[in-house]
Amino acid sequence: MKTIHLLRHAKSSWSDTEVADHDRPVAPRGQRDARRLAKHLRQHGIAPALVLCSSARRSRDTLALIARSLPRTTKILVEDELYAAPADALLQRLRRIPDVVPSTLLIGHNPGLQDLALTLAGHGPGLEALRERFPTCALVTVQIPAATWRELLPGSAEVIDYLTPRDR
Repeated sequence: MKTIHLLRHAKSSWSDTEVADHDRPVAPRGQRDARRLAKHLRQHGIAPALVLCSSARRSRDTLALIARSLPRTTKILVEDELYAAPADALLQRLRRIPDVVPSTLLIGHNPGLQDLALTLAGHGPGLEALRERFPTCALVTVQIPAATWRELLPGSAEVIDYLTPRDR
């Protein structure tokens, strides 16, 4: 069984319109949402073995705000290719994870993350809500009945949790 946590970055700031999209920081509301998410991660024992994070500043800021809630042994990779990546590219990246890794947290962007979750998910609570919206700082957790990451197939996952900032 493999577990995937998909986290859309926290709300970003649009206060400086001269800043390139890749360089936009997290807004104050996003900081609050990410801190609440960090508390949720601690309280529910969510402990991914690997974090894959987009190189966009708002994604890295989100990671920084939740990092203390992750185990010290969690391996963290910040990757340019995850920035604004479509679902198929994200799926290909997940398929390259070493099989000894039981769980991963992918921090990225919409529409790619939501599309990926909907591509993988075949059933489970929260699936209908996920179809409707995937706001900033939302976290969806899916489980895949697979021994290897290469076995990730469309419709094979079960949504086991879907949490938005309003739910916290």
